[in-house]
Amino acid sequence: EKKEELNKLKQIPVFRPDQHLVKVLNSAPHKRLNYVAVEGIIQADGEPLVSRYVPRCFGVIQKITTEEHWKHFNFATRTWNSRRVNNKETNNSVSFSLVSPESYVPDVYVKVQTPLEASGSILERVYSKVRRAEEGVADLVLQTLSGEKPDAVVENEEMLRVGSSLIGFGEVVLEEGQVAKLQAPKNGRQYILVSSDYRSFMHRHEASASMWKMLTAVTGITG
Repeated sequence: EKKEELNKLKQIPVFRPDQHLVKVLNSAPHKRLNYVAVEGIIQADGEPLVSRYVPRCFGVIQKITTEEHWKHFNFATRTWNSRRVNNKETNNSVSFSLVSPESYVPDVYVKVQTPLEASGSILERVYSKVRRAEEGVADLVLQTLSGEKPDAVVENEEMLRVGSSLIGFGEVVLEEGQVAKLQAPKNGRQYILVSSDYRSFMHRHEASASMWKMLTAVTGITG
């Protein structure tokens, strides 16, 4: 069964943002390809996002989370139990396109539409830190009376980085000239973005059963 699903995946046409794609789109009905894979390198359409924590790290999608961990004293068991409170999440994004990995000066662009609405795994963790709470004598007294004390603050930052590889499964439409759009299909198939080049993506699926869920998501709608 897995071999059959892999064969279905391999039947999906694969393109790069190049003149061949433009030629195929120009000859297609309504200059549209209903369901294909496009792989390329991420390039921000304007100014990229800057990492809050990592120098010279730029991206097009950014997710920052901050979690406070507190310990609460259970007077029945005489133990401290940890729980998360005050979780904060910040999301930022800018428009971006895919360009050919083989092009020093890109002349064909595939704009990625509504990436946050796509399925798949695209964010890379670029920063993670646990800040432990410091305790003084006065703090210990108050904590004993209140039955709670701060334990740690966990900070994480994830980004879809400029210059990284991305493969998208969806509908491609020629917008104008050398610019195309990758967008959610109108025929009900699933719109998927994955941080990978096509060869690595296929190798992981062929080598590891742990990627079975994603494989099913991609191929289950190909018939």
